[in-house]
Amino acid sequence: MAYLSDVPRTPDEVRNALTAHDYLVDDGIATAVFLALSLNRPLLLEGEAGVGKTELAKVIAEARNAELIRLQCYEGIDISQAVYDWDYSRQLLHLRAAEASGEAAGSGTARLEEELYNEKFLLKRALLRAIEPTNGPTPVLLIDEIDRADDEFEAYLLEVLSDFQITIPELGTYRATTPPVVILTSNRTRDVHDALKRRCLYHWVDHPGFDREVAIVKLRVPDISTVLARQVAGAVEALREMQLYKPPGIAETIDWATALGKLGAQELNEAFVDSTLGAVLKYREDHARVRETGVNALVKQALERGAFHG
Repeated sequence: MAYLSDVPRTPDEVRNALTAHDYLVDDGIATAVFLALSLNRPLLLEGEAGVGKTELAKVIAEARNAELIRLQCYEGIDISQAVYDWDYSRQLLHLRAAEASGEAAGSGTARLEEELYNEKFLLKRALLRAIEPTNGPTPVLLIDEIDRADDEFEAYLLEVLSDFQITIPELGTYRATTPPVVILTSNRTRDVHDALKRRCLYHWVDHPGFDREVAIVKLRVPDISTVLARQVAGAVEALREMQLYKPPGIAETIDWATALGKLGAQELNEAFVDSTLGAVLKYREDHARVRETGVNALVKQALERGAFHG
């Protein structure tokens, strides 16, 4: 199996390594990952939910045989969840043990504080873990859905990504000897600030084209026929054009193809679509929209799009 070196020589090397780990990339993604690794720059991936941004980071870690450190962003995230915190329960137990043994009475306050704010009581969160020295390949730091975080956290993150160092007042400054590979993702629920974008390389990740989606389905669900894979890709393509509340992503395409394969389907028909729609659409309003438009119309479009020509 092909593995991805720390500094790949060409975008084709990236493509081959990721494909070997079951992730098919187009020229744009292969080039973006190549440049991010070659230039040692964070890579910001934007796109709709479900286009494979998070999965790409996971596969990069697999292809480099490196640890994936994931920081899931959300509204209100702060340093204690993202960088470090203190294990207060262990500190309290240590303090009580010192009091019970009489050690606390013989130690000054400064000595006790030194003991309590020691690295053994430090809880290292994702950002701090990512800059720690490592013997093997540097980790892949996935900062997922940065658009969900607050402006203040984004500003702090910019500082960390600029210097790859973190200061803990009680212990000092931690610096990365070799910076991690950093992948940020955004579903664009809000715009990421220009200052952070300037720090990163940028790539917009779109839904795959028809032929690439067929290839992805065949790779991830090898037991289904090429005919059914083409019809599923054609149906998903049609669903994405329906202005649904939550258009299906690649993961839903794979789930749907897997479900149809388990049911023994050889080709799409109204009965199969009607009974398995929950594998590809996850909102009641979207189900209603499809049935209002007509399941038969969806099947007809899928069969036409999935037919071989020439």
